[in-house]
Amino acid sequence: MKQDLSPQIEWIARLVGHDTTSSRSNLNLIEDVEAYLAGLGVETFRVQSDDGAKSNLYALVGPKAPGGVVLSGHTDVVPIDGQDWSTDPWTLTERDGKLYGRGTCDMKSFSAIGLSLVPEMLAAGLKRPLIFALSYDEEIGCLGAPRMISEIADRVPSPSAVIVGEPTNMNVIDGHKGIASFRVTVTGYTTHSSQTDRGVSAVEAAAKLISKVADMRAARARDADPESPFTPPYTTMTVNVVRGGTQLNIMAGEATFDWDLRALPGDSVVDIAEEFHDFAKGVETEMRLKSPDCRIDIEQITAAPALAPRDDNPAADLAKSITGRNATGVVSYAAEAGQFQEAGFSTVICGPGSIDQAHQADEFITLEQVRLGTEFLRRLIARLAA
Repeated sequence: MKQDLSPQIEWIARLVGHDTTSSRSNLNLIEDVEAYLAGLGVETFRVQSDDGAKSNLYALVGPKAPGGVVLSGHTDVVPIDGQDWSTDPWTLTERDGKLYGRGTCDMKSFSAIGLSLVPEMLAAGLKRPLIFALSYDEEIGCLGAPRMISEIADRVPSPSAVIVGEPTNMNVIDGHKGIASFRVTVTGYTTHSSQTDRGVSAVEAAAKLISKVADMRAARARDADPESPFTPPYTTMTVNVVRGGTQLNIMAGEATFDWDLRALPGDSVVDIAEEFHDFAKGVETEMRLKSPDCRIDIEQITAAPALAPRDDNPAADLAKSITGRNATGVVSYAAEAGQFQEAGFSTVICGPGSIDQAHQADEFITLEQVRLGTEFLRRLIARLAA
């Protein structure tokens, strides 16, 4: 008998219909979910951003008892700017067994499936709760979740597991890299470009620093452990945004660039940052030989810890038993799973969809993945009701 997925598809459409690009507020989605859960008698809790423009939301479905399972999903999505979509990104479109729309894969479908099953959760007589944890600003550095995680740790009876529903094709993932990002602002000394003996080009100084980032990555690639399960099997750094200079015949007075760090579990972000800082101090000293006003400012923009694979991981054991998988894997992208683990929760990543479709034009999830995700959560409901 073919499974009826219409409730799940309706909820996916509902969440996709909210434009929650990270640069915008997510309160429209949060208010929609709040109203729905309130109508079912489920109490919700907001954990807002400092300016109140965005909010996390968590809710317990079932008894206020220990041993529940957190269903974690971020509400924000990446921009559609510059992408050539063949459908309206904010209107769910079904075609050839696929559901198209921004966030279908990454990662509104997981949360939508869970929300569609709340009536079944309530009817099941749960002995341990399912705990929705919806966050903001994951896509720009996992910024929103930490304060919600802290509140869950303080106010919710101790959960036994956290399942982060990032797209894994329902594979069980127990490790991911950490992420940190840095903004470097170089202030030079402006002169006519014919007077290089007097001026200091901020762009040229920035180029030295950019080369240092590439050198740090290359050194770690040379020393990579071939047995590492990660791809690539080493900590990576890349410079992806650069700005500087005003005109060809003017020594550049300022240059900025952002660099991205993806650290293996166990690699010290602090040590890597200190290596870069030490190099930058040397470049700055050289610049100041011509002008004491020259400087290099380094700001850490984001930081989120890695999810470290562990032999004792009840969340992974739970997900494997439900999916029937015998093994776990790792991914090189960062997620909020490391933040939950850092707070002391047993955590795993397992969700419908493929990361290959994430952030792309015509992002989609297959109906088969929606089916698998629905079956997974129904089995989880049965476990917590037993």
